[in-house]
Formats: sequence, C-alpha cells, structure tokens
Amino acid sequence: MATLHLDNVQIHQGQQLLLSLDTAIAPGEIVTVMGPSGVGKSTLLAYIAGFLSPAFQASGQVRLDDTRLDTLPAEQRHLGLLFQDPLLFPHLDVEGNLAFGMRRDGRSGERRERIRAALASVGLEAFARRDPATLSGGQKARVALLRVLLSAPRAILLDEPFSKLDAALRDEIRQWVFERVRDHHLPTLMVTHDEADARAAGGRILTLSAA
Repeated sequence: MATLHLDNVQIHQGQQLLLSLDTAIAPGEIVTVMGPSGVGKSTLLAYIAGFLSPAFQASGQVRLDDTRLDTLPAEQRHLGLLFQDPLLFPHLDVEGNLAFGMRRDGRSGERRERIRAALASVGLEAFARRDPATLSGGQKARVALLRVLLSAPRAILLDEPFSKLDAALRDEIRQWVFERVRDHHLPTLMVTHDEADARAAGGRILTLSAA
C-alpha cells in the first residue's frame, strides 16, 4: 500500500496556467477533481500516467511514497486507468482482455484461475469466452475494472468513467467501483464534472476553475 503524492504539480499550455495542484491521496482514499470541460482535468491524469501531449508543459513531482513516477516511462508507473469508454479489445474474448495486462510471472494455468475467480466475484463466471461486443454496458464496465485490478496497479486514475452509463446503471456501477478500490487499498484520483459522482465517492473534492 502506498500514498500517491502530487507535489506542486502545475500544467501550462503555452503561457497559460491550466491548473495547479498539491495534495496526497492515502491508500483506499478517493479524491475527486471537479471542473468544467477544458479546465485540464484529463490533462492532469495524462501527466500522472505518463502520456502528456507535447502541447502541454508540466512541472512538479508525482510520487508513490518515495518513488518518483514523473521520471519513469508510462509502462513502469504501475497505474490503473479507467476511462469513459471500457476500451475492451474487440479481437479478444473476455478472458483475453483480462489477461492482457497481467504480469507474465507464474504459470498460465494460475493466471487463468485468477481470471475465473475475478469473473465469478462479479457474477460473470460464464462469460470468459464471450465476445466483448455481446456484453451489456454494465458488464463491459465490470470487465474493464477487473482488467485494471488484475494488472496489480499501485494507484487508480478515473477519467469520468460513469458518464456514458444510463441512469439505471450509473449508481450501481459507481458504488461497485468505489467499493473495490477501497477494498484493494488503492489511492484513487477521479476527475469529473458530475457532482453526483463526487458525492458518491465520499472523499475530498478539489475544484478547478476555468482560466
């Protein structure tokens, strides 16, 4: 378990300061960053995750405890990202999607058993061989989060992950996601413009204003 630190992070676009943030997120804590479209919420996640566009300039440190992340390539940061779209690979079945981000240490049979157990934990044990295109919106959301968790991340970044779910599913999936990141003791940063998401997260809310 580690704490995610954002130490005096500033992001500019040219001469314009988009955002400035200095905070720490404890294991199992969910911190929400709110603000209107265009204020830099997704750009902040891109910087933390390691794929900031060259159109932006960033300063400040991103750390997991004493390990600096902002000097590492994205694949070495061990962060899990969940987006608005599930982004499941259409050429892989559900099991293949879940296996994609898993470490290759251990035997393939052990990895397969972990996948089956994960699917069973969310009532999808019979879906391992299913084409992702045949899943409902809620099922896709569950598979997307399971894929993130099975990759053994040290922190989670949520980029408005519930915005494309219909009203009937949104609250259910939202609570399900929050319960699991807390159960895994993962520091979690969510960006959203939806106040209901922020309230449901139950943690600190940091508000960004348009410049």
